[in-house]
Amino acid sequence: MRRIAALAVSLAVHALTLAFVVLGVLIVVGSPSLFLSWMLGALLVAIGVLLRPRLGRLPDDAEVLAPSAAPELYGLAARVADEVGVPRPAQVAVLDLSTAAVYLRLGVRRVPVLLVGLPLWLAVSPRQRVALLAGAYATAVTDDGFLVEGALSTLGEWRHSLLGAEPLSARREADVAMAMSLGAWAPSSSYNAVGLLGRLVGRAFGWPVLIVEHLLARLAAAGGAQAAGRWRALTLRATTEEDLADLEELIAHGSYLAPMQAAVLRGESVEAIRESALTRARLAPDGVLTSAPGSPLLDAAASAVIDTELSRHYTRAAGGFGLIT
Repeated sequence: MRRIAALAVSLAVHALTLAFVVLGVLIVVGSPSLFLSWMLGALLVAIGVLLRPRLGRLPDDAEVLAPSAAPELYGLAARVADEVGVPRPAQVAVLDLSTAAVYLRLGVRRVPVLLVGLPLWLAVSPRQRVALLAGAYATAVTDDGFLVEGALSTLGEWRHSLLGAEPLSARREADVAMAMSLGAWAPSSSYNAVGLLGRLVGRAFGWPVLIVEHLLARLAAAGGAQAAGRWRALTLRATTEEDLADLEELIAHGSYLAPMQAAVLRGESVEAIRESALTRARLAPDGVLTSAPGSPLLDAAASAVIDTELSRHYTRAAGGFGLIT
């Protein structure tokens, strides 16, 4: 019920945004010969465009891999996506300093894109790689969705515009300088008075925006426990409880990061860093395995092929591992 309420509030916010654009167009069409109608119409359309839902884009530091350059990685991404029940990613991109994997839908066409953080990917076993991708896909299914997230983004723009305005520091400094140098001949403070009036109007109209934003955020967060249960159920379609628990513990403690950073400082190659990670994965309660445990979706040999595909990217990213905290 709360999810339905969140969707209803989100649709109302988006309808208001669309109303600005429609009203602006109608004003221009209704009186095309009046300059004032063009000014007012353009202002309303500009407000609607400013408040539009953001369709998302790739991070600036993301590098999209060509399918021909990483066929095994694309194949793994597709297999895990099929198991979880989401569209296969049309693009796979890598991030040098990210310690996560994220599945996004970008642009007007909502193109599915998988982002893989190289530091974490380099450190985990084949089975944990499957769990990492499965968790990323499941998160995209169980999040608030484009409507709710877009509405929260729009309300945030409203809040910033109405309540976040402050006097320009450059203008304030100029006023002080002129008052000190010109004294009684300094210009009047009408600019400051108008600015103060604008901020008062913004605060008067801003409190309803705060209420709606708070309400929508509460409604979106109300189903957190249910969403967490659904996320785990979707993730376990492609992995096991044990592998998921191992991955969550590794990410929570960050125990993989310090050895990698130390290895980079010692000048070790990415191949040696990867071998150290696989050695840790081969440790078992009753001894040492001959190879890192694989998964039905990714065995040790296929995982090694992926490492070969990403070798050049690993080498570039390793230089920045020391920046990760």
